[in-house]
Amino acid sequence: MNITVQSIKFDADQKLVDFIKKKTNKLNQFLDNIIEGVCYLRVENVEDEANKLVELKINIPGSQLFAKSQAKSFEEATDIAVESLRRQINKYKTKNRVNLSNHKEILSSEEEF
Repeated sequence: MNITVQSIKFDADQKLVDFIKKKTNKLNQFLDNIIEGVCYLRVENVEDEANKLVELKINIPGSQLFAKSQAKSFEEATDIAVESLRRQINKYKTKNRVNLSNHKEILSSEEEF
């Protein structure tokens, strides 16, 4: 999977970029046909300590999955966002399996007529 990391209003360290790519590449274990991914890194101007914001967007055939998380560090926020995307991928796969099985049942019932 090709992932693009964009840091908004600051320069991201290469270690952070490598960490994000490593974590997002693990999503390939759950879904093979991920086309590309984009990661946006931002520091929010809030008084709260958890001001690091990570937005992950991945494109898959026929759909787009998005996760946004905020935490004390970019690494922690990335972990949360990747976990959210993993759950979304599982939902997507389950939904597609149900649709395919329903489609097969409809086709088999039409053949009986």
